[in-house]
Amino acid sequence: MDTGPKIAQVAALVGDPGRANMLSALMDGRTLTATELAYLSGVAPQTASGHLAKLSDAGLLAVERRGRRRYFRLASPLVARMLEGLMVVAQEGPARQRNLWRGGETLRHARTCYDHMAGRIAVAIADRLVQQSFILLDEDGGQLTDAGRSFFDALGVDLCLASKRRVFCRPCLDWSERRPHLAGAVGAAILRHALEHDWVEHIRDSRALLVTPVGVRELAATFGIEGALPTDACKGPVASLSRGRAAVIPV
Repeated sequence: MDTGPKIAQVAALVGDPGRANMLSALMDGRTLTATELAYLSGVAPQTASGHLAKLSDAGLLAVERRGRRRYFRLASPLVARMLEGLMVVAQEGPARQRNLWRGGETLRHARTCYDHMAGRIAVAIADRLVQQSFILLDEDGGQLTDAGRSFFDALGVDLCLASKRRVFCRPCLDWSERRPHLAGAVGAAILRHALEHDWVEHIRDSRALLVTPVGVRELAATFGIEGALPTDACKGPVASLSRGRAAVIPV
C-alpha cells in the first residue's frame, strides 16, 4: 500500500504553521492573492510564494489567473472537510494539551466553513431542522424529508443549484461547538440564502459572519433562534444557543 507516504506528504504540508494559516484563511471559500495570504499568515511574500507552490503542486490549492494576478482557493470541498476534521482533532486530547478557543465570540457565533455556515448559529439551525423532522442526520450523512423540502420551498431556499457531483446533505462536526452543523448542498444553500437576504454579512479578512438586525429577526421567526450577535469590541448581549431555542444572557 502506498497510502502511508501520501498521507505523510499531505500531513507535512499542512503541518507547517505558515501553510496551515494560509489554508485556514481560505476556509471561507474565498480566492485570495499571494500578497493577501502572506499578510494573513504572517510570513514574508517570498516565503508565501514557496508555500503556495507546494500546496498547489500537492493538489490542495487551485490557482486562477486574472490578468497579471493569481488567485488561490481550496482545491475542493474535500480539502475543506479535511481541515475542519484536523481542527476538531486538534481540540481533543488531554486537558493539559488541549487548545482553548481563542477565536473570539464573533467567530464562534457565526462563521463560514468553506461554502456553508458554522458556529453557534449554524449548530442551532441544524438542531431545529432535525427537531422538526425536516432533516434526518446520522454520522455518515443526511436526508431531506418531504416536510423539509416543503419548508425550504416555502422559505425560498433554492436547492436546485446544487451540483449532482457533490454530497447533498451531511453533518459537519463544528470544531468550536463540538456538535454538527449542516454541510453539503443543503448547507451551502442555507448560507447562500442568508447572504442574499442580508441575514448575515462577511467580515473583512475573517471567516466570521455578522448577523444583521434583519438576520436576528428572521432567524427567530424561521428557526426559533433568538439573541443578538456578540461582539468582541464592546459589551452587549451574548446569545447562548440551545436545541431549538436561545436564551439571551446579559454581560
